[in-house]
Amino acid sequence: MCLSIPSKVTQIDNKSNTATVETMGVSRDTSLELMESGSVKVGDYVLLHVGFIMNKIDEESALSSLEAYKEILEVLEKEELEKVISDSDNCSNA
Repeated sequence: MCLSIPSKVTQIDNKSNTATVETMGVSRDTSLELMESGSVKVGDYVLLHVGFIMNKIDEESALSSLEAYKEILEVLEKEELEKVISDSDNCSNA
């Protein structure tokens, strides 16, 4: 199964048919080859798969999904931190 994190289009290059998108603070270039010409605009939220924009999603859904991903990351980070602390408590000083 593949999960796609909503990404916001920040730039479009019509010459190369690519877009720059921002995903949770990370920018990357993506292909527009699978989208109808002119259907993606700067400011749109999109879903990606293996470097290609697959479809657009509405802003409300994108922001809701991003919030859910942030909550998941917070839980995972907290669990990882707790594991590191727990592991260090069980560490021998030999």
